[in-house]
Amino acid sequence: MERENLRTILNTLFLIIAVIGLIVYFCYPSHHIYGLSIIGVAMVLKVAEFFIRFML
Repeated sequence: MERENLRTILNTLFLIIAVIGLIVYFCYPSHHIYGLSIIGVAMVLKVAEFFIRFML
């Protein structure tokens, strides 16, 4: 059950960080690289959640 809680937390963080990255990307055209970097961090969290789900 603890694994499910960790997965839920990682998914929630992924969604929040990805939305922030999209807002930065589209609202600040001169800062596209920052938006992409934020989305990249979110993707790392999603990959971690994926490994927890299928590898453990």
